[in-house]
Amino acid sequence: MRRVDVVTGSVRTRTSEHRRAKGDGAVMLAFAIFAVTFVIILVGAVLYLYPSSRRASGVPGLFPTDEKDGNLQDIINRGSLHEFLVDLHREFGSVASFWFGGRPVVSLGSVNQLRQHVNPNHTTDSFETMLKSLLGYPPGMGGGPNESVVRKKLYEGAINNSLKNNFPVMLKVAEELVGKWKSFPEAQHIPLCAHLLGLALKTVTQLGLGERFKDDAEIISFRKNHDAIWSEIGKGYMDGSMEKSSSRKAHYEKALSEMESMLLSVVKERKAQRKRTAFVDALLQSSLTERQVMEDCMVFTLAGCVITANLCIWALHFLSTSKDVQDKLYQELQDVLGSDPISLDKIPQLRYCQRVLNETVRTAKLTPVAARLQEVEGKVGQHAIPKETLVIYALGVVLQDADAWSAPYRFDPDRFEDESARKSFCLLGFSGNQTCPELGFAYTVATVLLSTSVRQLKLHQLEDQVAEVKSELVSTPKDETWITVSSRES
Repeated sequence: MRRVDVVTGSVRTRTSEHRRAKGDGAVMLAFAIFAVTFVIILVGAVLYLYPSSRRASGVPGLFPTDEKDGNLQDIINRGSLHEFLVDLHREFGSVASFWFGGRPVVSLGSVNQLRQHVNPNHTTDSFETMLKSLLGYPPGMGGGPNESVVRKKLYEGAINNSLKNNFPVMLKVAEELVGKWKSFPEAQHIPLCAHLLGLALKTVTQLGLGERFKDDAEIISFRKNHDAIWSEIGKGYMDGSMEKSSSRKAHYEKALSEMESMLLSVVKERKAQRKRTAFVDALLQSSLTERQVMEDCMVFTLAGCVITANLCIWALHFLSTSKDVQDKLYQELQDVLGSDPISLDKIPQLRYCQRVLNETVRTAKLTPVAARLQEVEGKVGQHAIPKETLVIYALGVVLQDADAWSAPYRFDPDRFEDESARKSFCLLGFSGNQTCPELGFAYTVATVLLSTSVRQLKLHQLEDQVAEVKSELVSTPKDETWITVSSRES
């Protein structure tokens, strides 16, 4: 019995140990499963929550280099958003992504991709949308797509109204400048940037805001605040340095506040006078509030001055480098205008002049970047673009694309004889019904300036001068650009 008991007891002991071992194994297995599951969940959370672990919108592109700033430092290192986008598209192709702060951005860098991009905001101007965003102003009229269409027509109509009613003012400003140049000795160097910014300021303020800006003191005050504001937003806040400098931020905010106060006073004055000749007057005939009219005047005067000045600067610079282009333009002006001054109805007949300005915009990459917000999910090629993604139009990349333009670095207005070139240019928003309204205004001013100057003067470039481009929201020369002139009569 004892043996049996011992044996039986022995058997019972091994069975108990086996059961305990099985139980311990189950616990360990469960723990292992839990641990693996936890790690997977943790990694997934990091991939989702930590920006440097994912690409924007699933489109090929850069991981963010910083959780807070995204790829901001990469942009700073390249010197401008345009140069950053050149490298981005060279590495990742025509559809590429990056991060601006914690926000995903998709950039389109070819004509074909831009053609495919379907966006409900196609009725709004992407440059103006970007500028308003930088100023902290709400886009449009605060309504839906229909309100945006109404607002765009109102804005464009206001610009056309100012051009029609004030064409003699524009012509007078151009004639005064050319008369000044004619009085210079032939060897005297003419600073294009300084002189043509002055022309743009006089033209834009008088056509935009009225007779008050015939006074030089008003223009000087306007320019002081304009320059302070544009020196910050011209870079699109790309370097983030203003936020780190209390003095710079205070200077900018003071200039913006003073400019807004001045524009509001203009709005109130013009409303009381009930005039209908300037840009501001047309806006006052609408249902916009005084604040909304002021904001539109801010956008028009800021963008109008910079775009107009730089289109004129680059056009005269490129003309000075090509005697053949000057001669062809001179001949067209003689054929169309004879000895008469230019008029608004004659401008459409100056087709070669239009090509000169188109080629100026293309070669200088005048507005290298535009942007739209993807309000509904869209698609470009095989890439889905989620709702609320910021979509960059890398216009500067497209304008120097060797596949889209033959000899892209050569100034050649004749390339726009080709229908495909004109269609591509229209698609980019530089001509046709997609033209940025401020650029359309600048084309008119530049046409008046070219018709006035080229018929009276020959433009000459300085030897060894190379005009380098500084790419911001609008491309400008890095340094002052000089020419000399001689009379066509000599």
